Amino acid sequence: MVVVAVLTACAGPYQYYEGTGLHDATTAEIAGAWENVEGTRVVLRADGTALLDRLDGQHFDFEDGWRLSGTGTWQLADGDGGQFVRLALTARTRVETRPGMTAAAPSAPEPPSTYSWSFDVDRDEREALVLFFFYGDPDIGNTYVMTRETTP
Repeated sequence: MVVVAVLTACAGPYQYYEGTGLHDATTAEIAGAWENVEGTRVVLRADGTALLDRLDGQHFDFEDGWRLSGTGTWQLADGDGGQFVRLALTARTRVETRPGMTAAAPSAPEPPSTYSWSFDVDRDEREALVLFFFYGDPDIGNTYVMTRETTP
């Protein structure tokens, strides 16, 4: 019993995550403007191009505190665990620091000029699509959620 407890003590929700199981989203449904509560905005155009504004890093890169803006490409993909959006920043136009983060140490690496994200695709309780990725320590299972942009 003690051995099992020790082996599973570091296993967080992300380590057992196998996807959303969603396989019915279409590219037309995914195309459009997405936002999150931190002021991030991503526009996924029907032609496969993308505009990114203040998008944070995925996984442990989130801890670096940079937010990238620029242009790129996207595609909807499907795997055994469900659908996901591959988003690639190909031309960085701006780098910001996430509010509340201290200035980067002089020895900190430069934020990337190109970057790739993988957003899982799911539906909320209203059946509306949501895009999300995990950030920070995988044992914690924090999710960075993007919802369809609301019109003011």
